[in-house]
Amino acid sequence: MNSIPLVDLFSSIQGEGPYVGRRQAFLRFHGCNLDCDYCDTVQPASPAFCRVEEVPGSGLFDNPPNPISLSSVMEILGGWLTRYPGVHHSLSLTGGEPLLHRDILVRWLPNLMTLFPLYLETNGTLPEALVAVIDCIRYISMDIKLPSASGCPPLWKTHRQFLEVAVRREVFVKVVVGPDTSPEEIESASLLIRDARPSIPLILQPVTRNGVSAAPASLLLRYQEQAARILDDVRVIPQTHVFLNIL
Repeated sequence: MNSIPLVDLFSSIQGEGPYVGRRQAFLRFHGCNLDCDYCDTVQPASPAFCRVEEVPGSGLFDNPPNPISLSSVMEILGGWLTRYPGVHHSLSLTGGEPLLHRDILVRWLPNLMTLFPLYLETNGTLPEALVAVIDCIRYISMDIKLPSASGCPPLWKTHRQFLEVAVRREVFVKVVVGPDTSPEEIESASLLIRDARPSIPLILQPVTRNGVSAAPASLLLRYQEQAARILDDVRVIPQTHVFLNIL
């Protein structure tokens, strides 16, 4: 239980949300419980190898066989922390959906948090798993999946339950929007956030195709105006790592 198949361990710039531009170490877990139409992460069910960046930001990778042990991850990240002090803002736990691996996270996170503050990127659908690990997490990047953009069924109740737990930490909500997003969806997402805490930032992230927003700027502005009538902090932020052509 101290080893798990991982997809990637690398260093890059956070490309989404209010921490866009911050340098992070990324630990990518495999597997997801959703299948969003716009997902840009294609993963095997259980990868045979893990890509581990040799030098942070170099783009050069080793490919050690899976599963990877906690001691190996701690050794790599500890070396980065020693050789590149002050470079990394935090360690992003990303995927896929990291909370699918609750049992291993319960064992790993108390150790990982001794190296870096932990930043959880999650689809916001596994509230019980979040309860199990939240004491180790400092930042939560939570998605609300709109049916029009994601192709998922409505998940409002589950997202509400998740956010009720997430407010114990610094949290922001990311909503992917597209040309078919309805005013009713924007209102529902905004009211859900307001009921938890009106000051939680809402990030409207346009679906991009070939590096271009699928929704026109005029529509994005209307989405923002609608949400801003309900919430204190509404921002439109695209996926900047797509423009930079980085991981």
